[in-house]
Amino acid sequence: MTAVRWATGAGAVVVLVGSGVWAMRPGQVDARLWEEVRPVIEARLTAEQRGTGYGEEVPALDAHWFCRAEPVGLERHGDEVRAGVDTLCVEYGVRDGGLVECAGGHVPQVLRLARAADGRYRVVSHEQAPDGAGNADWTESHFGRRTFALRDAMSSAPLENAARARYGLREDAPVGDC
Repeated sequence: MTAVRWATGAGAVVVLVGSGVWAMRPGQVDARLWEEVRPVIEARLTAEQRGTGYGEEVPALDAHWFCRAEPVGLERHGDEVRAGVDTLCVEYGVRDGGLVECAGGHVPQVLRLARAADGRYRVVSHEQAPDGAGNADWTESHFGRRTFALRDAMSSAPLENAARARYGLREDAPVGDC
């Protein structure tokens, strides 16, 4: 735990206290913890997307959501974890032997997880940046200087590969629009 003090105008003193985990740069997270919580987070993201995409309205597409999360910051307090993540969810279907992309979104999120009695984590709360006005302010307030990591587009290649595998398509099957 670190604390920084400095004086500001009118004699006020500001004290900032930060956790060493959140002070880490992206990519410097507890890999073991991330491996425990990632599947839970990605399953939750996928479940939340069901029923929201165009492809699901067209039964012939057999559309499904595929989501991935990348850690921006992890903080563990006992049996609870606060996970700041960058997420990408894409809805894929299949038509004429090819993969089609029907909907998707790239959104930073903060999830809180708790360890259950069986030792597994479960999501207990979830916040995400709003669309449009307020997105930048929310992202800055929840991720601070780590927002630079969120500016890079997440690759959809792992999601495309998972979708191709689910539908039994060739690895080089083209991706079109719904």
